[in-house]
Amino acid sequence: MSALRNYLNKIRPSFQEGGKLHVFRSVFDGLETFLYVPNNTSQSGVNIHDSIDSKRIMSFVVIAMLPALLFGMYNVGYQNYAAAGTLADASFTSIFLFGFLAVLPKVLVSYIIGLGIEFAWAQWKGEEIQEGYLVSGMIIPLIVPVNCPLWMLVLAIAFSVIFCKEIFGGTGMNIFNVAVAARMFLFLSYPSQMTGDKVWVATEQILGLGNTLPDGFTAATPLSQIGQGTMPDTNIMDMVIGLIPGSIGETSVIAIAIGAVLLLWTKIASWRTMASVFAGGIVMALLFSALDMTPIAWHEHIFLGGFCFGAVFMATDPVTSARTESGKYFYGFFIGAMAVIVRVMNPGYPEGMMLAIFFGNMFAPLIDYCVVQRNIAKRANRVK
Repeated sequence: MSALRNYLNKIRPSFQEGGKLHVFRSVFDGLETFLYVPNNTSQSGVNIHDSIDSKRIMSFVVIAMLPALLFGMYNVGYQNYAAAGTLADASFTSIFLFGFLAVLPKVLVSYIIGLGIEFAWAQWKGEEIQEGYLVSGMIIPLIVPVNCPLWMLVLAIAFSVIFCKEIFGGTGMNIFNVAVAARMFLFLSYPSQMTGDKVWVATEQILGLGNTLPDGFTAATPLSQIGQGTMPDTNIMDMVIGLIPGSIGETSVIAIAIGAVLLLWTKIASWRTMASVFAGGIVMALLFSALDMTPIAWHEHIFLGGFCFGAVFMATDPVTSARTESGKYFYGFFIGAMAVIVRVMNPGYPEGMMLAIFFGNMFAPLIDYCVVQRNIAKRANRVK
């Protein structure tokens, strides 16, 4: 590591103002700060800043998503082989490799386009590269169907990074979650490619792996089946494990739970927000079940679709969620309840979680404002 440190110190002048590679200064700064944390501690008043910076925090979130990513790769292969009726003859390696090859291009495109825009924007503005896209770059491929075309992904990423992040001032200033904005852009612009029964299972062989399925092959998600008026042909075990059609990283409750434990253990995500999302979803699902307005049990609303993934990795985004401790309860409960309301009341939009988080982001500043004003009023009353 000392050799790498010395090499970076040696080439740094070339990237500084006046150096022959100064046009890539932001790229060099971004790489250096990603590899090394500051070696000093600064203190000011009661505030202490240690060597753990936001890049480290973002890296932990990406690590927490790896179980969902890896299982998503396996499930992509599993669904292909199961649809072709060749699952019994397929090995774990072939199933996983097929899914790996199907998902990898989306991850690469997400980071290449998103970080490319970040680098170009930082260089243009003469600023340090911001690290927020480290997380968004992983989330976006996990919340889309496996058959989402790469060119659509490029458009959605460019739109979300530029218009929902950079024009607001970059990481820490955006009011809408970048990944949610990308998902909303795709759904509203290309609905036939983001929902229905033709987008959830990979249908073409890749480098000799997998199976080429018939042109008319269809496979709806359980929530889509409910929206079409039929009961899902899956069981509770498959819902929890995640061996069902769906967005790449959203199907496995177990894989998402592993990530949730890591985020809560490291105190990166707010347990108040996370728990409140589940509370809101459960309460609303129980209410609709009591009114006989939903054909599935309350726990199936929680296990299916992107509810768990959204609650763990997206609703807890510290930038776009409520920041007051009391406000986090209201914010999370609103998202969980809204997700189930959308599912039940609008059969044409069977998912609901992304729209709920979008509205939650919209109301987060108002929630914080109300909480702060309430605290100010209580303190004023104590003075009287």
